[in-house]
Amino acid sequence: MIFRPASLLLCLMLTPTVSTAQADFQRYGKPVEPAPADPAILKALATIDSSRIEQMIKTLVGFGTRNTLTSMDTSLPPGQGINAAADWIAAQFAEISQACGGCIEVKRDTFTADPASGESWARRIPSPTRLTNIYAILRGSDPARAKSMYLVTGHYDSINSHVFKNWADTSGIAPGANDDASGVAVSLECARALSSLHLPATLVFVAVAGEEQGLVGSAHLAHLAREEDWQLEGVLNNDIVGGNTTPGDMLQLKDRVRVFSEGVPMAATPDQARRIRGLGEENDSSSRQLARAISETARTYFGSSSDAPFTAFLVDRPDRYGRGGDHTSFNHEGFAAVRFTEWREDFNHQHQDVVRPAAGSNEPILGDLPEFVDFNYVAKVARLNTAVLATLAAGPGQPAKVTVDAQKLDNGTTLHWDPAPGKVDHYEVVWRETTQPGWQYAENVASAPSGGAITVTLPVSKDNVVFAVRAVDAAGHRSLAVAPEPLGR
Repeated sequence: MIFRPASLLLCLMLTPTVSTAQADFQRYGKPVEPAPADPAILKALATIDSSRIEQMIKTLVGFGTRNTLTSMDTSLPPGQGINAAADWIAAQFAEISQACGGCIEVKRDTFTADPASGESWARRIPSPTRLTNIYAILRGSDPARAKSMYLVTGHYDSINSHVFKNWADTSGIAPGANDDASGVAVSLECARALSSLHLPATLVFVAVAGEEQGLVGSAHLAHLAREEDWQLEGVLNNDIVGGNTTPGDMLQLKDRVRVFSEGVPMAATPDQARRIRGLGEENDSSSRQLARAISETARTYFGSSSDAPFTAFLVDRPDRYGRGGDHTSFNHEGFAAVRFTEWREDFNHQHQDVVRPAAGSNEPILGDLPEFVDFNYVAKVARLNTAVLATLAAGPGQPAKVTVDAQKLDNGTTLHWDPAPGKVDHYEVVWRETTQPGWQYAENVASAPSGGAITVTLPVSKDNVVFAVRAVDAAGHRSLAVAPEPLGR
């Protein structure tokens, strides 16, 4: 049911219809259900091809090494090294753009990483080195939404175990099939699948360099995005999404992908971090809201009733122990960003020199080789990324200036927000128990007749649940949820 307000102040006086034994947060609202699938998005998902993904990954492996430092190596054979890989990726984006009548702008973010700068990565880049990030922009079609941007990325550089003895040693092959040709293939396939849609918001498809040397490329691009005032509302980083397939490993799960997200934002000021901890909002950062949206999108398009169920397994930490990824660079700049990674990694197939033991040996094959990548799994990850990007770009923007009244001592909750950009049909106030990872209940609230701000009062105690607000269009596309800032007290 959608409430049609007579004024900007909405007082929801609802009559309970359930047992009085239920808590207030269970009595009101309705259970959150998956959004309806969009036929246009389903059509785009159907174009994602595992055989094309296989070809892309094998092509990237065919460059021999994609060590970032080979950008300065003039002794490599033609068609080898990271520069050749960069040219090929740019050509792939250009081919996609040509097929859609020039709908995509292909760009290069080229800069020199100089160890004299004293950055934390200086040991890994011992001499000035040229780096190039390749990115392609699909501009939004709605003037009200085109400034909002959603980005997908993977890193195209690779390393082998030589570097751990000497970072200047770029010799030997470094296939990087899973880490991270798989993520680059996802970015390229998302661009191909979505180039035929005319989405209201803007999408950015990226392949960055310098990840293995310390997130150097993504740090430069994220800083560029901040300097150029990109309104990045969500960043999807795909790193090691190959669904590693090691003979005999029975613990790899192919029906899910891990999604890592930060809690207290890295960009939070000390005062902001204290407030977040004081209010117990560690689980409601913009990155966590993005992760929840990914999980809900997976339920819509790949739920248990689908032919091939696939879920987003949310991990409430920024990354794996002692590890990092390019989403971290965007988190540092204050953007919502998450990391996709396969369920179970095999470290014999990451950052290793290629070694094939003699026949009959019990020793494992070492090296990040295509034979250990499940191309069908990569296609599933690409479809999930595509569905998320399309859903967010198709729908309205986020409500602005969402607040909760914390001055009154009562058992209700009063929320206030400014309208969201784009075509809003109504808003959803959502809530969940503080111990639950996902939204459990929702109440629909109509837009204000004048398109102005909205105030709504719910008979649910703000002390026992977590609230947020999101915008919804007529087709059911939901914006990212926005947790309220407390006013007063």
